[in-house]
Amino acid sequence: MINGPNLNMLGSRSPEHYGNRTLSDIETTLRIRADNLAIGLNFFQSNHEGDIVDFIQTTNTYASGIIINAGALTHYSLSVRDALVDTKLPIVEIHLSNIHGREPFRRHSVIADIADVQIAGLGWAGYLFALEHITFAIRRKN
Repeated sequence: MINGPNLNMLGSRSPEHYGNRTLSDIETTLRIRADNLAIGLNFFQSNHEGDIVDFIQTTNTYASGIIINAGALTHYSLSVRDALVDTKLPIVEIHLSNIHGREPFRRHSVIADIADVQIAGLGWAGYLFALEHITFAIRRKN
């Protein structure tokens, strides 16, 4: 589970778009659900593009799939996109808000065409759907 820039500010940042839950709240909920699904789940958040690329480059040594909310990097980071492609892992792109109903610059994702699915606009619950989907994709692949 990778979260990009500004997602560490959830709970206080633009609650009208992102809700009132903190990233820690979301992670706690996902840990419980992952335990119920009998899967491991690692969390990483950074405000720095290079740190996210470095993290992605290590994932295929231990991970079976990636859930990513790249934040603003969604719209322009070809380095994040290329790192994701290189993993050859199932990918779920997630956004708390409906990026397609917001400002024009937010409507384009450089990740969407390489992701198995994009989940947007479901708030924190979208992370649960992302976890369910990636679990299904991994189990189907294996």
